[in-house]
Amino acid sequence: MTLLVPFDGSGLSKTALERATEFADYRDEEVVALSVVPDDPEYLQNRGLLDEGESLDVDALCEEFEREIREIAPEARFRCKTPGSSDSMVATVIDDVTRTIREVADEIDASIVFIGSENAGRVSTPVTSVGSPISEDPRYDVHIVRHA
Repeated sequence: MTLLVPFDGSGLSKTALERATEFADYRDEEVVALSVVPDDPEYLQNRGLLDEGESLDVDALCEEFEREIREIAPEARFRCKTPGSSDSMVATVIDDVTRTIREVADEIDASIVFIGSENAGRVSTPVTSVGSPISEDPRYDVHIVRHA
């Protein structure tokens, strides 16, 4: 079995990675840390991942995420993806990030997804969180980290 941790560098995603690593040690399972980096500077600026006026370098962001992940979970397998465009005219960047996480969860046959998003624990269905759509998928269990 494989544990998936979407990782955006936030305190809650770091805690989710720590908890997934502890759980993986207990169950002898692999941890996959996934960073999804949309090709959308405004989205990244709003999340403090890109300074205003700074040019977007997806590879540099992926390298930074991997460095942070290695500090917390050196044995975790790291993946970094940029979501493809959606066919839907109404899809948002959040939808694209969510879709990418769900696709990877399916690819790796995730048994549990550990979500530590800044918004996942605030309300049950926040508009800016991947927590609710990810937790609705019955193919895997979900562990939502609410406290860093």
